[in-house]
Amino acid sequence: MNWQVRYTPAARHDLKRLYGFLLEQDAGAARRALASIVKGVDLLRQFPFTCRKVDPDNPLLRELLVSFGNSGYVLQYEIEGEHIVTILAVRHQREDDYY
Repeated sequence: MNWQVRYTPAARHDLKRLYGFLLEQDAGAARRALASIVKGVDLLRQFPFTCRKVDPDNPLLRELLVSFGNSGYVLQYEIEGEHIVTILAVRHQREDDYY
């Protein structure tokens, strides 16, 4: 069964910010990065429990690593009841303000 994936307003803002930054540098890279993130989200639709836990005391708070180039992106998400996954934040792995 596929899980429903939804985004918080903050996560949507993160995606727009990251895409906009890369778009200014290289439009092709921006499209490829977004495609990589979408592919990662597709994994969450099938297997949300396969990603690493953020907090050992909260097994439902997890993060997905999305490879892109020499680094990639980190999607922090929460598994909720009734087959729902909520993406809380999206950051580039080189950003220092993830938490």
